[in-house]
Parts: sequence; structure tokens; C-alpha cells
Amino acid sequence: MSVFEDISAIFKGYWTTFSQMLEKPVTIQYPEERRTVRPRFRGRHVLKRYDNGLERCIGCALCAAACPSNAIFVEAAENTDEERYSPGERYARVYEINMSRCIFCGYCADACPTQAIVLEHEYELAYTDRRQAIYTKEMLLEPPPAGKPGTPQQTPEGVDLPAVPQVVVKRP
Repeated sequence: MSVFEDISAIFKGYWTTFSQMLEKPVTIQYPEERRTVRPRFRGRHVLKRYDNGLERCIGCALCAAACPSNAIFVEAAENTDEERYSPGERYARVYEINMSRCIFCGYCADACPTQAIVLEHEYELAYTDRRQAIYTKEMLLEPPPAGKPGTPQQTPEGVDLPAVPQVVVKRP
């Protein structure tokens, strides 16, 4: 390699550096500015509710069976007319996701027959202790719609709720 090629390579490097200095930076100031995520981004899990305030999760544990990293634990219990959590016969009494095991594959959302578990766009999932990595049902459950009661609800006498309410689910 000649001296001319060496000097040429140095000036190419300087030119690359100089041309980058004139471009607009792509850095965002994170806590103040939040990056928008793509529509198919899979972030924090959320347990959804129906429009009447009942939980969508019926405690079938298909999400736990579909999870390849064994991060989901579901314990079902029976609904009663005095304490109704979901429209079906059962509900998830205990629902836990170990976020230190979760690989955000979305298999749990695909396996759910009532579309109860959804991976939303929240990406701030930091924790300082392993116990904080276990998200409980109370942490995952979205609040009831405005003006609707939460769970448990009491079923009025003589009213038979269908296993799955007839609602139209809008997908993005």
C-alpha cells in the first residue's frame, strides 16, 4: 500500500465523520420523549375486560399451556351468582406471569379463546428484585370501563349470562 492510499483512506474517514456531523441526530431524550412503537410490537401483557366490566379470562389455562418458557401460572375457580368475575362457569382466581422468563412471543395471546390476554405497547418493564418480575392478576387487569362496575359482580336473579358475551372485537 502506498503513502497516497494511506492518506486517501484517512481523508475518507474524515469525510465520513464530517458528513455525519451535518445530519440531524436520531437520539431522543428518553424520559421526556417516548419513541412510538410499531403496530405489531409486543410489550407488557394486559388482561382485558368486556364492556359490562366482567373479565374476559375464563381460567382455561390455554395460555399457560402454549407458553414455551413456562412463564404463566393460572389457577381457576368457580363463578357463583353472588360473585361473578367472568361470564363463563369459571374464572382465573390466580393469574401470574413471570416477566423474567417471558420471551414476548405472543403465543399466549394466540391461544386465548376469549382474547383476554393481549400484549400491549408498554415497554417500560424494569424491576430491581426478582419478586417484582412476577406480575399478578391485579397488576395485569385493565380497569373497568367508565361507569361500569368492576368484579366481582352479582348476577340478578333469573338472568342467565352466555358463556361469551356477543361483542364485536376490533383488531388494529
